[in-house]
Amino acid sequence: MNILFFGDVVGRPGRQAIKKILPKWQKKYQLDFVIANGDNLAHGKGITENSLKEILEAGVDLVTSGDHIWSKKDVIPLLEDKKIPLIRPANFPEGVAGQGYKTIQVRTKKILVINLMGSVFMKEEPNNAFEKIDQILEDEEDADIIIVDWHAEATAEKICMGWHLDGRVSAVLGTHTHVPTADAKILPQGTAYISDVGMVGPTNSSLGADKNAALEGFIKQERFKYEVADGPVEVNAVLIETGKDKKVKKIELLQEVVQ
Repeated sequence: MNILFFGDVVGRPGRQAIKKILPKWQKKYQLDFVIANGDNLAHGKGITENSLKEILEAGVDLVTSGDHIWSKKDVIPLLEDKKIPLIRPANFPEGVAGQGYKTIQVRTKKILVINLMGSVFMKEEPNNAFEKIDQILEDEEDADIIIVDWHAEATAEKICMGWHLDGRVSAVLGTHTHVPTADAKILPQGTAYISDVGMVGPTNSSLGADKNAALEGFIKQERFKYEVADGPVEVNAVLIETGKDKKVKKIELLQEVVQ
């Protein structure tokens, strides 16, 4: 199967870019399933009903998230509705709204998508992601393909999760830093890995934010208001081609600028 995974989609520019590029990529790559990280979907921080609806209607099949999932209050009913293809990090404490993983039937295959969040250099204090993924994999043994959105900051933590899951899942795909890394590869036991897919957000920006406001904030050592930048959008995604026994035949980083 051909599975496309978009990195962090940033605000309106990112959503608009998805709508422009996805129909072309669906035809070019014969896509079977499309995933997007929506942690920055609405105004650069969090998810709203309208922003989620926009990318689902564009052709995204399932949306993952991360540390900003609670930024918009109206996300709670979205997470609680099991019919909506939206998940949050699985290693949040028990009892919070939503699901941390979801299985989708695509023709004869069961695709399990798991969302995890790292703990190193993160403001939030999630439960141990390594222990949580072990628990999930014990409970969900019948999945044919397993994709992990690994929303974390530290590359060392990200890489260790790749080694922890090599041969046990189909892909470990890093998100959160918005900067694509040059380490897309297939690990020895057949798991596709990349430390960070990158973002779908304004090219002339600071991680999607207005670069002038961000620069002034660093110069003055002051917090700045996050405003999504405008202009051309860089689209960063990975294309996964799966094989047998949860293994991956190919991982390719796709990058294109949308005006």
